[in-house]
Amino acid sequence: MAVLRTRAAQAPGARPEIGVQGGKGAPPRRPPQLPRAHAAAGGRCTYEPRVERGRGSRGGAPFPPPRLAAWLALTLALAAPASAARLKDIASIEGVRQNQLSGYGLVAGLNGTGDSQQAIFTVQSVLNMLRRRGLTLNINPRQLQIKNVAAVSVTAALPAFARQGGRIDAQVSSLGDAKSLQGGTLLTTPLFGPDGQVYAVAQGPVSLGGGFSARGPGATAQKSHPTTAFLAGGALVEREVPVALGTEGVLTLALHQPDFTTAGRVATAVNDALGRAAARPLDAGTIAVDLGAASEAEAVATATAIEHVEVMPDTTARVILNERTGTVIIGSDVHIMPIAIAHGSLNITVKTDFGVSQPAPFSQGQTVVVPDTTLKVEEGAKQNLVLLRPGVSLGDLVAALNALGVTPQDLIAILQAIQTSGALQAELEIM
Repeated sequence: MAVLRTRAAQAPGARPEIGVQGGKGAPPRRPPQLPRAHAAAGGRCTYEPRVERGRGSRGGAPFPPPRLAAWLALTLALAAPASAARLKDIASIEGVRQNQLSGYGLVAGLNGTGDSQQAIFTVQSVLNMLRRRGLTLNINPRQLQIKNVAAVSVTAALPAFARQGGRIDAQVSSLGDAKSLQGGTLLTTPLFGPDGQVYAVAQGPVSLGGGFSARGPGATAQKSHPTTAFLAGGALVEREVPVALGTEGVLTLALHQPDFTTAGRVATAVNDALGRAAARPLDAGTIAVDLGAASEAEAVATATAIEHVEVMPDTTARVILNERTGTVIIGSDVHIMPIAIAHGSLNITVKTDFGVSQPAPFSQGQTVVVPDTTLKVEEGAKQNLVLLRPGVSLGDLVAALNALGVTPQDLIAILQAIQTSGALQAELEIM
């Protein structure tokens, strides 16, 4: 570590000296700037290296002095705004979107884990495929057993700017009663868009991602979900979806979470980045950027610059409750009004023992099962009344509820009661 020391000169009026001392073999360093007031008084500044050991160091590794460390931390905190996000992460450009594709196909090569005779559409699909290949079988479909074939649904997402000849991933899901798609190969399957046109063709071996299914007499073993599979790069793009940027000279941005404050901040940040008043919010979720008479290449360059603009999004204070799973999510902006909370628990245990009433011999009676039910009610330990001061934050709220020893289910009831009292300054959303 380097320590900056100053001391007054011995001879008044002497020219101040600046000495720089480094470690052994260290290159010369630039002398530190001497304060003007100190130089005028004839002071001298000596820059000496020093290594401190002890608390806060590992094996004698140098560390900066406390003031310097605090100054660096403050500088970094001011340089990087908290919770700032790139515009490409919170918004999308209108027209740049995925397109959903789907198709129907067959997975062959299964080891007896395909569809049974109950899935008549699988057998009929195989017969239709053979007929298209010039092979006609005069047979009742219900008499044909095909256990190594499964009918599947194939889905894929065609990204924007996908070009003809490119490859995309596809998902394969069983439609019949197949046990597993492990080891199968998807036969040629056209993938259609919503307009009925073929945009891609999928084909190739499917992967279960480490899943499997095994069966034996009286025992089964299964990992993951063996009736769904993944086709990595198995779909070939045959038709492109045209994407036009900046139609009519306007580039439209759509926020993933519409908010008026965020839309205003986005417009301001984009204008600062472009150096002109080009962006304006149209509503809570849409921002229009004026491109003027820009060419297509200039529109792409503008979109590239806009994507890297950092914006601090604004969110609504919200509490989300899931009563089925007991999940509670509390946002950082949630506050509550002054309120006192006390919560008690009531534990009810029901225990039933089944006895048998056996009649005496030759009494013409019947053996009867007699249930013996015991009901036990216990009230939880005494809880103190917790007082929450005005405008407490999330940390204060959690600390107070933890002091009550509440469970997630109890917390849901408490938050609902706080909202009913009008003290919760947030939206309460129950899933």
